[in-house]
Amino acid sequence: MSDQLLGDFDRRTVDADGVRINVRTAGYGPPVLLLHGYPQTHLIWHHVAPVLAATHRVVLTDLRGYGDSAKPPSDDAHTPYAKRSMARDQLLVMRELGFDRFAVVGHDRGGRVGHRLALDHPEAVSALAVLDIVPTRYAFHHADMGFGLGYYHWFFLTAGNGIPEHLIGQDPEFWIRTRMGARHHGGTPFSEAALAEYVRCFSDPAAIHASCEDYRAAASLDLVHDDADAAAGRRVTAPVLALWGAYGFVGRHYDVLAAWRGYADDVRGQALPCDHYLPEEAPAETAHQLRAFLADHGGA
Repeated sequence: MSDQLLGDFDRRTVDADGVRINVRTAGYGPPVLLLHGYPQTHLIWHHVAPVLAATHRVVLTDLRGYGDSAKPPSDDAHTPYAKRSMARDQLLVMRELGFDRFAVVGHDRGGRVGHRLALDHPEAVSALAVLDIVPTRYAFHHADMGFGLGYYHWFFLTAGNGIPEHLIGQDPEFWIRTRMGARHHGGTPFSEAALAEYVRCFSDPAAIHASCEDYRAAASLDLVHDDADAAAGRRVTAPVLALWGAYGFVGRHYDVLAAWRGYADDVRGQALPCDHYLPEEAPAETAHQLRAFLADHGGA
């Protein structure tokens, strides 16, 4: 069904050191990697990717654990779903496609993977755009009642003993539609074809478990890695564009640019007239901001 939305994009599977990653590509020019968030797939970019493909070689992937990518078993430390592991997948995908240096754009969880990729492999990342997030470490260090209520899923999904897996698995379509619907504010409606794909992919119990492991890693091993970077003074050296929804939790709760300037050297950005799902709610504005940023900083 995804061909209904991105029919001009080639499809392939890339083996990233034993982890199969679903990949779509189109366009010519400097390479840019687009990464999706929770609970979605590469289809979040179905409005934006064709616009960027007019000037760039666009690479769309499903993160490990999501969409049609592999869902490897986890361990007690959640290592396979640490952002370091997920970022390495993406580096290997881009190398397999022939790109040693590229721009990265990530929404939600994809932004966190992009942040880790820029830290671990600064030689590979020419520019980084992060959509509707602040750094994971910053979010946890500034958690308060508002954060707990607005981002309750961060804590629910980390619960052990299979609790979130069991509860979401009873009705994954309800979870997808209500979770996404609660974070949409006017603008372009969600595509029913995209929603159907999100539901299809998330109806796999392995995907539900993998996504919970993603959040469990964020609250544990990812913070270990982030704290080590902070202690060593490691920061993102690539130019950073931060975009966020004016009506969403991030825009209402944080000084987004100040938060990112604590973790990166060169940061610019602004709010867009939407809630959380910028590429779907405000696709024209998102594409415009990304094209301008990539024109200045997205060369290979």
